[in-house]
Amino acid sequence: MVNWAQVIFNSGVTGSLYLIGAVGLTLTYGLSKFPNFAHAEFMTLGAYIGYFVAEQLGLGLPLALLVAFLIAGLVGVLCYRGIFQPLAKRGASIIHLMVASIALGFILRHSIGAAWTWKPLYFTATWSAFDAGPLRITGLWLWLIFAALVLSLAMHFLLMNTKIGKAIRASSSNPELALASGINVDRVIWITWFIGAGLAAVAGIFRGADTQIWPMTGWDIILPIFAVAILGGIGNFYGAIAAAFIIGLAENIGVVGLIALGLSTTYRTGIAFLILIITLIVRPQGLAMLFRRA
Repeated sequence: MVNWAQVIFNSGVTGSLYLIGAVGLTLTYGLSKFPNFAHAEFMTLGAYIGYFVAEQLGLGLPLALLVAFLIAGLVGVLCYRGIFQPLAKRGASIIHLMVASIALGFILRHSIGAAWTWKPLYFTATWSAFDAGPLRITGLWLWLIFAALVLSLAMHFLLMNTKIGKAIRASSSNPELALASGINVDRVIWITWFIGAGLAAVAGIFRGADTQIWPMTGWDIILPIFAVAILGGIGNFYGAIAAAFIIGLAENIGVVGLIALGLSTTYRTGIAFLILIITLIVRPQGLAMLFRRA
């Protein structure tokens, strides 16, 4: 008998993780105009930084999230300014920038492996589990859902009520007009990369704390993250929120189907891939027309 209440709750947990990981990707994608595959390594870097702060220094999860956000955000800005910005100014195409991001990701991934080894690491903190009616809930999952809620409210406020948020929206919609209006588009992109890489690090910590940490942590979930960004509409924050939970729900319902068919649940990633393909064929603009562009 399928516990559908648990399936729905698990979908919310999965969607929350994908939302945190995808917001930065969709915003940087919308501004920089290329898919940054090194985004996966920002998640991995965040997981390791979080492990170091929370486990090795014993400073707890909240401080680990903050430190990982700041360090990964700085790394993201340095990567953009040192690699992608110079390439873009020299006329590099989307393909060139995408390949450069894959190469950067490879370098970061193996640098992380060399620094921390490829042996899996685990958070030792005990996340208390309890029953709430038909649901089985852990403290970590509540932290994750809370973080996604705070992120959604904070990003809404940033984009709608601050100068930098309005500059981000203007630069994403029409960078030439934004530049002509006196907006420093380069600075806006740097800030967006800082936020994007920082949020990726936060997603990496939650992913690592719920499973394990190893140099492929980010790469393991980069496909669903891209699926969320594309389904939501490139550069559309509100579309990404809806897409994250749509894909989270599709994956968890898909797991029920896989189990019913006697198949391995490792095929769940294929569900995101299927949604990605269908979106590109049927509605390449994603959910962008249904939400205000941000």
